[in-house]
Amino acid sequence: MSTTHSSPIPPQALAGIKVIELGQLIAGPFAGKTLADFGAEVIKIEPPAAEGADEGSGGDPLRQWRMLHKGTSVWWQVQSRNKKSVVLDLRTEEGREVARRLIDEADVVIENFKPGTLEKWGMGYEVLSQSNPGLIMLRISGYGQTGPYRERPGFAVVAEAMGGMRYLNGEPGRVPVRSGVSLGDTLAALHGVIGVLLALQARHGSVSAQAPKGLGQVVDVALYEAVFNCMESLLPEYSAFGAVRQPAGSALPGIAPSNAYPCADGMVVIGGNGDSIFKRLMQAIGRADLAGDPELASNPGRVKRVAEIDEAIGAWTKARSVDDVLAVLNEVSVPVGRIYNAADIAHDPHYRAREMILPVTTQDGLTVEVPGIVPKLSRTPGAITRRGPLLGEDTDDVLSRLQPSCWST
Repeated sequence: MSTTHSSPIPPQALAGIKVIELGQLIAGPFAGKTLADFGAEVIKIEPPAAEGADEGSGGDPLRQWRMLHKGTSVWWQVQSRNKKSVVLDLRTEEGREVARRLIDEADVVIENFKPGTLEKWGMGYEVLSQSNPGLIMLRISGYGQTGPYRERPGFAVVAEAMGGMRYLNGEPGRVPVRSGVSLGDTLAALHGVIGVLLALQARHGSVSAQAPKGLGQVVDVALYEAVFNCMESLLPEYSAFGAVRQPAGSALPGIAPSNAYPCADGMVVIGGNGDSIFKRLMQAIGRADLAGDPELASNPGRVKRVAEIDEAIGAWTKARSVDDVLAVLNEVSVPVGRIYNAADIAHDPHYRAREMILPVTTQDGLTVEVPGIVPKLSRTPGAITRRGPLLGEDTDDVLSRLQPSCWST
């Protein structure tokens, strides 16, 4: 086990909460990772390798995604840190029976299978909650557990399209582009974590003699709904005015100025859309005429003349380096930022000061830097206490706590 802490870890917010993670890849496991970061015991159920398959082919497919070190993705050290790995074949009755026994002792189960899969295996919520009425089940799927699309396979890329995000991404008149990461999965996972925490709070209020742990419930998260929930004014503007919001490149339509601007050696993003901020920005770039223009004193007037404003800002930034632009605008409290790549993040002192870059050492001695804990809690902070587990690393330990008749060696 590898830990980023040499001193004792303070009490954690979710200590004592047991989670069984049945999901794979991104959405379900990201939710499990977040709960594990704050002290929940997360037991990840992974499938064995298929008979005759190559060594290392079993488990969550994420183990083999993107860049590998000695056969295992370094991404694994982010997504599965703080978790335990137990190998069970849920395609067999024996595997499902062991999983049911583990779930009987759990507070939360996470799954992101196609709707109906758990029911087919005799592991739907109605069955599991009979023996564990306090169970909270987080179900993440493309389209949710109900509705005409519920049985369709759903990936983040499709959810981002259906949720309205993909249409807005890109330059006007060109094919929409995707974000370089699976935002639909991550947004769904975070909504799922919120749902689990709400359900835990509700469970506290339902404790009774008949339900000593309180009553659990299902948290139903659809990927497309998690994306849609973040689309701000998209729907009300269509509903009220028939306006279909269009892609606008790096600008933010209806809010001015907010854009990316070229410098002599790169680009910056500037958010000068607050009324007082706009005045400071214009004065800083030597455009006192625009700073004092009454038509530009509020956002509606600036939106009408956004092309003129962007041209003025761009002319100023083009003549300066990124560092010079940052220095001038930070001095007058105008929001401005460099467009970071991975190297910029890794070398940024603020990331380090906030402990947003933390080391994890893998089982074969490679030190990998991974994103730190979000959010920051003052009394019960999260922590990385363990590297991502080897496939089945904790099977014997976890199953030894069950009745011997429930599993076989």
